Amino acid sequence: MVREPLTEEQIERGRVLGAMLRAARAERTMVDVARRSGISVETLRKIEGGRIPTPAFFTVAAVAATLDLSLDDLLRRTDMAAAPGTAPSTPLRDVAV
Repeated sequence: MVREPLTEEQIERGRVLGAMLRAARAERTMVDVARRSGISVETLRKIEGGRIPTPAFFTVAAVAATLDLSLDDLLRRTDMAAAPGTAPSTPLRDVAV
């Protein structure tokens, strides 16, 4: 299976998502958040740094739950930041976050 290259918008969404998760983590350590989310510290580091622009949905859901973030809010904010002035383009169920 060949994976299609990511668009600039998808890459930007990944950067924005990572920044939002990092901001929400605040003073908590990566180790604590990763452990509570059931993911590796390296995975969290890559997501926060935007190096995984399309992390698995369940990974984002686990981190969001650990940080008490709404998935709907994350989607709205990443869509708005990736394409300012436009409405969210894709329903949550179709987004590879």
